Amino acid sequence: MSPIQYLPVDNQLLAELPVGERDAFMAACEPVELVFGEVLVKPGEPVTHVYFPLDSFISLIVILEPDSRLEVAMAGREGMMGISLLLGIEEAPLLALVQGAGTALRIDAANFQRLLHKSPALQKRLDRYLYVVMNQLAQSAACNHFHRVEARLARWLLMTQDRAGSDRLQLTHEFLAMMLGVRRAGITLTAIAMQTRGLIRYHRGEIEVLDREGLIETSCGCYNADRALYDKVLTAT
Repeated sequence: MSPIQYLPVDNQLLAELPVGERDAFMAACEPVELVFGEVLVKPGEPVTHVYFPLDSFISLIVILEPDSRLEVAMAGREGMMGISLLLGIEEAPLLALVQGAGTALRIDAANFQRLLHKSPALQKRLDRYLYVVMNQLAQSAACNHFHRVEARLARWLLMTQDRAGSDRLQLTHEFLAMMLGVRRAGITLTAIAMQTRGLIRYHRGEIEVLDREGLIETSCGCYNADRALYDKVLTAT
C-alpha cells in the first residue's frame, strides 16, 4: 500500500478542506484495501472505524429479515461510512457492505471524534453531508415505493457507475435483486429489456453501460435530484 502522503486526495469530503486541516486529518488515517463483499460493520455493532473511500464504494443496507435486505444508501468518493458518529452514536444502524473493491482511508472512531472537534471546516462539511444523506434516505424510501423497477435499476446503475468510475460493473442479477428489494425474475426481465434497447450489455456477472444518456432518460428523477442536492449543499461550500 502506498504511504499516506503519496495517495491522491480523491475523497470529495476531504479534498476541499484547508490544507492544514486536511493534512492533520489524513496523518491520522491509514490506507486500506476494501474487498468486494466484505462486511465492514453489522447493525447494532459498535462503529470502530470511519472509512473515506477513494476509488471504492460501500452499500448501506437495511436488514428486516435474513433474506429481506434493501440498499438505502451508497458511499463512494463523495462520502464516508460511519456517519452516526457525527451524532455521538457509536452503534451502527445499517449493514455496511463493500460493493466496489478499492482503496479507502480509515481512521479509528476515537481519533475521528477527537480530530473533528479540532477541525471546524471538516465539521461543517460533514454536517452538510449528513443533511444530504438524510434527504437521500427519504428520497430512496419514496423511490422504492412509487417508481417502477426499470427506473430504479437505471438510477442504481448510474449511481454505481459514478462511484466505480468505469462503464463495466461486476454485478449479478441476484445481487441486484437484493439491492433493489425485488425478485430475481423481475431484475432479469428488466435487464433483458434494457439490453434489447442498447442501454446495457450483460454477460456472466458483468454489466457494461453502453448508453449513459439513455439510462438517465430511463431513470426516475431521483438520480438527478440526488446529484443536484449534493452539488448545492457541498460543492458550493
